[in-house]
Amino acid sequence: MLSRKPVGQQASVIKYDVLTAVGTFALSQPKGKQVLCLRLMTLITARYNWARNELAVGQREIARMWNVDERTVKREMAKLRAMSWLIVKRQGARGRVTQYALALEQILKDTQPVWSAVGPDFEQRLIGQGAQPDNTSAKIVPLHNAQRATLAPEVDGSSEWGLARSLIHAEDPARFATWIATLTRQERRGRRLYLTAPSRFHAHYVATHLNALCLSAVRQVDPDIDAVIVTEPT
Repeated sequence: MLSRKPVGQQASVIKYDVLTAVGTFALSQPKGKQVLCLRLMTLITARYNWARNELAVGQREIARMWNVDERTVKREMAKLRAMSWLIVKRQGARGRVTQYALALEQILKDTQPVWSAVGPDFEQRLIGQGAQPDNTSAKIVPLHNAQRATLAPEVDGSSEWGLARSLIHAEDPARFATWIATLTRQERRGRRLYLTAPSRFHAHYVATHLNALCLSAVRQVDPDIDAVIVTEPT
């Protein structure tokens, strides 16, 4: 989509176009998505390094900036990753903050329906910068890939599993489609989250091969959970 990096003589125009697209998109969305986009825009304007495509800021600083607690920061950043708007460049460890990158192509793809609301000049400028309409890219998708493609789940922040499954899809769509999509949230008991699989074999496979993946995704949303239990249907 965006064929040029937002640096150089045209950098300011490209930067403002991206922010305009995100802001206009936000105003067409429900309140929760509006707030999420506003929070992202604040991070971009305050801390995003356009030249290096890097956002490196700690959760405590983000919490102060957003006027929320760190648990809310964790969930909101997880939502942005689940939407594939943010990509982890380097995971934080040993006092080092996580480094993110903006997925500009995905952001432009998702905001494309509102470009015309800004004006034909804005729409043509983004297309001229390399942001092609969806129907252009759709023509070159092989048929077998289109048949096997799995729609991304709706980003659901109402439960820890709803958001965690979106994170898994963003990182590994194929594995999500095969093993994760059909897992349903059963209940939570203390620090344990119980999921139900559609069959005994399915439950056994996830428990033995993908439990670490599920637990990691859930803990990115809610660090209070220390176990994910997958059961067969009753």
